[in-house]
Amino acid sequence: MSAPMIFTVQAEKSGCRADVFLSEECGTLSRSAAAKLIEEGAVSVNGKTVSKNYKVKQNDEIAVAFPKPKLLEAEPQNIPLDIVYEDSDLLVVNKPKGMVVHPAAGNYDGTLVNALLYHCGSSLSGINGVLRPGIVHRIDKDTSGLLIVAKNNAAHLSLAAQISEHSFERAYECVVHGNIKENSGTVNQPIGRNPSNRKKMAVTYRNSKSAVTHFEVIERFGDFTHIRCTLETGRTHQIRVHMAYIGHPVAGDEVYGPKKVQKGLNGQCLHAKHIGFVHPRTGQHLEFESELPEYFTAFINKLKARGKSN
Repeated sequence: MSAPMIFTVQAEKSGCRADVFLSEECGTLSRSAAAKLIEEGAVSVNGKTVSKNYKVKQNDEIAVAFPKPKLLEAEPQNIPLDIVYEDSDLLVVNKPKGMVVHPAAGNYDGTLVNALLYHCGSSLSGINGVLRPGIVHRIDKDTSGLLIVAKNNAAHLSLAAQISEHSFERAYECVVHGNIKENSGTVNQPIGRNPSNRKKMAVTYRNSKSAVTHFEVIERFGDFTHIRCTLETGRTHQIRVHMAYIGHPVAGDEVYGPKKVQKGLNGQCLHAKHIGFVHPRTGQHLEFESELPEYFTAFINKLKARGKSN
């Protein structure tokens, strides 16, 4: 176990279940994971262990000893990383398209986590468990771009809180089907599991969470539009689901787009281009941009060349 993190219950959280309180305070910690920590005795309230359904009270001091990542659960692999920034608390990685973020069924090696374990050793936060050490937020396998990784629990909690409070900046660029006539717009629709296909997400009011995506047009190509999307929330497949919902699915998206994938694309044309956040230790506001990858610029150039030949 790592040195415990201390949380003090504020008045507005009084009466909340202990597992719910921890899940909300930690941001990326699920309620079931919080309950497991409580059951394992890793959580104490005012120096005493409690049950997961304990109702916290104002000024309660809750101590959580998060487990350190177990390297045996995900093997370190010498996989090159495109590191944009790194210090003792965090690193910003430019993830290539096609790389899975963390091990899961069907992808137990070759992931970003395998590469991080080789690069960082045991210096990764343990809040998200042994298969996702350091992972504060994710991007899809076939989405390229910037991802932040926490090296310790304090950094992880600070970054997760910024995501939860919507102060963590995330901007993506993508090419979508169709001609978006408006120069900008907002999609404010809740996202949850697709009721008829649990492997997909959907705009739904059933067991869903609020989701807000802002978009602005960069360039139009007739039957395709190049746009920049900024997120207020970070739901699974958010941009892909929202753009498909308004009739403009992301080009190359085999799940939410047309069955016939655009020639020259292997997966969605979506890139996490910008992130901005407050450094958890220094308080300095940091911003990072990444260049559009070759697959993205090649597709844009193809659309431009096609327009000139018409």
